[in-house]
Amino acid sequence: MIKIGLMGYGKAGQAVAQVLRTDPRFELCWVAHRTAPAQEATVADSVIPIVGLNNIRLGEWLDTHPVDALVDFSRPDAVFLYGEEVRKRQLMLVSAISAYSARELEYVRSLGDDTRVLSSPNITLGINFLILASKLLRSIAPFADVEILEQHFREKPEVSGTAKKIAESLSIAGERITSLRLGGIVGHHEVIFGFPHQTVRLSHDSIDRRAFGTGAAFALSQLALCGTGFYTFDDLLMRMVRSQLAVA
Repeated sequence: MIKIGLMGYGKAGQAVAQVLRTDPRFELCWVAHRTAPAQEATVADSVIPIVGLNNIRLGEWLDTHPVDALVDFSRPDAVFLYGEEVRKRQLMLVSAISAYSARELEYVRSLGDDTRVLSSPNITLGINFLILASKLLRSIAPFADVEILEQHFREKPEVSGTAKKIAESLSIAGERITSLRLGGIVGHHEVIFGFPHQTVRLSHDSIDRRAFGTGAAFALSQLALCGTGFYTFDDLLMRMVRSQLAVA
């Protein structure tokens, strides 16, 4: 059983905690929030404590509350608060931060020199499979027209970071992304390939934020099988694809 500390307890973090604490492969030991709760808090009326990351000495906390891995759904700069403990203790790190600066991402990559690190701006399994399948089709048919459609809830102001990631992975311009804001849509991403005489659409819909939790669980289970290094979600998926092809 892998012991986990969860960084961040916003809407995504709460959904991830629900998944991890009910998965028999993992033990969610504690949650660290940026600031201390107004009063002593626990996760979903369980005995899992929530602590303020700015109000503890993390090294001492880890001495008394040891874990095997950290899962980060907090803020980009939080990595500087826990990074050296991850390095020193060789903890696995699964980071789902979508907006690292170049400096922050370089630091996250450097942790892979000493331990196992996965960083993915969107950690849902379905989206990452969508990206992998899109890259494969793009390589097979580089002549096809490609457009990306993303739909989210009305209040989301910016272009989806996941859509930008898809565009980057396919080497197409950001102008090829169309954004729609409608009602309470959690998230829809679609990659449309226009061929002569046919069209291929690859799509993914987020139904519930717990999809982040199942993605984090997949990443943890696969990262545990890897050696020291920095990995993307693509790396883990390709590792599984190669193993399946070897069996076939």
